[in-house]
Amino acid sequence: MKKLSAKVKITIWYLLLMGLMAGLMLAFLLLISGSVYQQNAMSQLDQTLRSNLTQVSLTDGSLTLAEEFQFYQNGVYTLVYSQNEALLAGQVPVAFTAQEPFQNGLTRLVESGGSQYYVLDFWVPSGWDGGLWVRGLLEAPEGAQGSSGLLWAAALSLPLFLLLAAVGGYWIARRAFRPLDHITATADAISQASDLSARVEVPSGSNEFARLAATFNQMFARLERSFEAETQFTADASHELRTPVAVIKSACEYAETYGETPEEQRETLAMIHRQADKMSQLIDQLLRITRLDQGTEAARREETDLAELVRQVCDEGPWPADRLVRNDLQPLAAWVDRTLMTRLLQNLIDNGFKYGRPQGKVWITLGQEGEEVLLTVADDGIGIPPDQQEKVWQRFYQADPARGEHSGAGLGLAMVQKIAQVHGGFMVLESTPGRGSSFTLHLPAHPPTP
Repeated sequence: MKKLSAKVKITIWYLLLMGLMAGLMLAFLLLISGSVYQQNAMSQLDQTLRSNLTQVSLTDGSLTLAEEFQFYQNGVYTLVYSQNEALLAGQVPVAFTAQEPFQNGLTRLVESGGSQYYVLDFWVPSGWDGGLWVRGLLEAPEGAQGSSGLLWAAALSLPLFLLLAAVGGYWIARRAFRPLDHITATADAISQASDLSARVEVPSGSNEFARLAATFNQMFARLERSFEAETQFTADASHELRTPVAVIKSACEYAETYGETPEEQRETLAMIHRQADKMSQLIDQLLRITRLDQGTEAARREETDLAELVRQVCDEGPWPADRLVRNDLQPLAAWVDRTLMTRLLQNLIDNGFKYGRPQGKVWITLGQEGEEVLLTVADDGIGIPPDQQEKVWQRFYQADPARGEHSGAGLGLAMVQKIAQVHGGFMVLESTPGRGSSFTLHLPAHPPTP
């Protein structure tokens, strides 16, 4: 039973249900037919006996029967008894040997000689204290005969009925499960081809199969995003970790090959330490971006005073205070994740000082225009050519890669863009080569919709 398909199992259960219903219906018909036979027999006895009552009279103590009187009619025996219950007219059936007392107007079933009889008595009065008993006897019809015919009919028709039920049930189950078969085939094809971009066709309507197909598509979408994020993370890590690993390896080989002075050894260890820190920061940034891409690191947004947050980040950061200019910051509330927004500010300020002029400045402004909160970080650095401005948001892209070891991994602005998107906002870059760049965060001023 466990190895059978769902369609076959449903067909079997449907067949058992139909068989049970047919059995109950047959039992009901047998019960009803027995009751109908009984009611017909009792009605026949009553009508026949009453028609004979008018043909019986007692005159001067003598019994008189009219010509219309019939001793046997429609299977009913009519017997006439005296007041003392002595048989005056009629013939008792041979099989009826019971000594049944007379009861006026009451039909009852009496068993005698292996047979059953319906008995009905009527008292016909004559004078003040005389009269006659008129008794009707009708052998109870054998309901088994009618029942046996019904059973024969059921025995002949029930197998055909069950066969039709099985065929019809399997056809219905197969037709009902057709969308599931299509979903299964599509999912199997996606699995075989390893094409997570394919989707299952959603059946029309809002039934269980349509919801199942939609759930499958959502699952495939999440798997596709996870797979792409994993692939991107692997590619990025393998690409960017190659350089610091190569530097560390070369430094170790040099130290092993050539005798170094203690001062050279300290320089080598310091370089290895810097490269290790760079690798650690790189891995941390890659993991954060990957979590944001996958949605596993959701923004925990709360009402925050951005002016206070900017002042806190600037006061706690490692940047020179005389070169980090905060314009008049007025209190301005926005719904943000404080941790992510802190990282965004740090990345923008770091970027401004890295690519700014020597001893140059970085300006931070905050304000609101209409339904948007605007946070701008500007520098007076080298600027970015127009043909490269769209590329700065890409991972590992560096507008000036010649800065070498201190230029960073090129992930800062990619993370800034991702944080802005998580908050429902976006970044805008304005830059003029040789004069500097400004990065503006556009955030919705209203609270997020639950």
